[in-house]
Amino acid sequence: AMQLAGRWFLVGLASRCSYLAEHSHRLEATAVMVTILDGQSLAISTFRKLDGMCWEIRQRYLPARARGRFLLKGRGYGSKGGGGGGETDYSSYAILYYQKGRSISVKLYGRASQVSDAVVDKFEQRVRAVGLSEDVTYYFPTYGFCDSADEFHVLD
Repeated sequence: AMQLAGRWFLVGLASRCSYLAEHSHRLEATAVMVTILDGQSLAISTFRKLDGMCWEIRQRYLPARARGRFLLKGRGYGSKGGGGGGETDYSSYAILYYQKGRSISVKLYGRASQVSDAVVDKFEQRVRAVGLSEDVTYYFPTYGFCDSADEFHVLD
């Protein structure tokens, strides 16, 4: 998990979430900072704009949950079961699966705001493999990132 630490950019997201479908024209550049606490739990800060203000949304995943959510077997294939899984090379991309009830979503993160065509192809293959399609796949802006939250805009 240590290799997951550092800054990532949200590049793409596939999900049947109706909120996304309705607001896809308003997607904002989103950056994520991953910190490893006490060598095992993950602290994740998501930086994004909302109505022109930079917000930081902080989440913490404890080892038990982190294992389910962020079980990344190098280039291997993650668990298809509950919680999630994914694959990453740690240096350029990470594809993570999130499962909530019956719905699954797939997120593509990059160490840079843009990733190679090969990684995009891989992401789109994974998206199709879980039964999602291009019409529910969204790509995020590659500019206009927040580096920090504006004053007081932190949600824990």
